[in-house]
Amino acid sequence: MSQKTDKIEKTRSALTWFEIPAIDLPRAARFYERILGTGPLRAETMGPAQLAVFPYAEPGVGGCLMLQPGMRPNRDGTMVYLHAPAPLAAVVQRIREAGGEVLLDRTELPGDLGVIAQFVDTEGNRVGLNASS
Repeated sequence: MSQKTDKIEKTRSALTWFEIPAIDLPRAARFYERILGTGPLRAETMGPAQLAVFPYAEPGVGGCLMLQPGMRPNRDGTMVYLHAPAPLAAVVQRIREAGGEVLLDRTELPGDLGVIAQFVDTEGNRVGLNASS
């Protein structure tokens, strides 16, 4: 084998970008802005796709809500965990108030890994949250 194929590329994170499908992009953006308290998501267009980009610091991992032909929300596929502000219990309450469905209430992880929750958003996507408390 050559040296080139022997090298394993190491990345900072297994995740580099994520896209959460939306049917009604303004509704989805309002939902996430409300539950995460992020302020407005940045609107962008990429070809036929409309995006609402979550705030993130470069060179960190970014992602968006996406309205694009062929993309459909679902609760059975890949799940992304978003960083949530602490306390997570308050975010879970805002999910309920904003029209989401809580699937897994605040649950402590072992060690110092924090807490998680899972929910279904207004579009029908299953999404996870992770927070310090």
